[in-house]
Amino acid sequence: MISASRLAWLQLRREKVRLVIALTGVAFAVLLMSMQIGFMDALFRSAVNVHSRLLADLVIVDRGYTTLVRPIRFSRRRLYQALGFDGVASVSPLYTGVARWKNPATGGTREIFILGVDPARPALAIPGVEAALARVRYPDIVLYDEFSRPEFGPVAPIVRAGRDVVTEVSDRQVTVKALFQLGTSFGVDGSIVTSDLNFLRILPFVPRGALSMGLIRLRPGADAAAVQTALARAFPRDVRVFTKQELMQHEIGYWAAATPIGFVFSFGVVMGLIVGVIIVYQILFADIADHLAEYATLKALGYTARYLAVVVLMEATIIAVLGYVPGVAIAWRLYALTRSATMLPMTLTPERGLLVLGLTLPMCWASGLIAMRKLRAAEPADIL
Repeated sequence: MISASRLAWLQLRREKVRLVIALTGVAFAVLLMSMQIGFMDALFRSAVNVHSRLLADLVIVDRGYTTLVRPIRFSRRRLYQALGFDGVASVSPLYTGVARWKNPATGGTREIFILGVDPARPALAIPGVEAALARVRYPDIVLYDEFSRPEFGPVAPIVRAGRDVVTEVSDRQVTVKALFQLGTSFGVDGSIVTSDLNFLRILPFVPRGALSMGLIRLRPGADAAAVQTALARAFPRDVRVFTKQELMQHEIGYWAAATPIGFVFSFGVVMGLIVGVIIVYQILFADIADHLAEYATLKALGYTARYLAVVVLMEATIIAVLGYVPGVAIAWRLYALTRSATMLPMTLTPERGLLVLGLTLPMCWASGLIAMRKLRAAEPADIL
């Protein structure tokens, strides 16, 4: 008895053009799923790029907080009230907002994300910020994210060359003294960091006593959950208290469920599966139809319907594996190009590769199961 896997390979190899079409279809589906999953992961990772770098165990935000790029401010009093609770070691204010950045080379303007911190109370664990934080104590001094999009101008190369960049932010002249490394997101194309006082000079409409976030650091050994509960009970219902991980999950949940972009990427993965199922089904159905007499002969020789079904599933498996390899190889190259062009955290990790393979195999098996209905027509009487 010939093995099911060998018979499956021989049948696929016999029709080389059909096999190439099948592999192309699977490769396209793999590419589509890989890119959509990559974009969705980049969306979520970049959305919490700042959150993950907060020097905080607990974070106070306004009750209506949705996302970092749309700050809703609350009274600064709440942050300092937290100092009176057991387990709280220190607090730090964080101001966030959007300002108009003037390209120093072209004079064009575009929105840039701005973070204001108290230089005496470090709030951000961002490479480059901690080392240069003392510089923003001076009026109108800012730090610039060197991973910002190039539309903001050649700021990073000039600063790396040892020169300052003088430009305007919301019609106020500022000087870029140093760089840091943060990165872009789907809501932020570029960022600057400055002191809380400079922030209020650049955005004078922001009330001095209104914060975007209040960062709380706990004493060693303090129970974060207990302190969080105590703060939530004591504060009025105008604010919420999150752990840093809860805040990150809240942000991801907003982008996943409350914005169209999260749905679009999820739908793209589903469409990739549907495309793959249709293509592989058509190939397997045509293969079975062309070899219906041969399948009937195998039945006449004693091969069971189960054996024939295994042959079809082996064909689906071979198509899945052989189509997966070029698809994921192309996706790996496109990930690199996308990362270079957008500065988004696009990385084809082994885990993601296995996830796509885990979707590709059931996709092809489903096509095989649907195509098996044609096997019912393969009867020994057909060969007479």
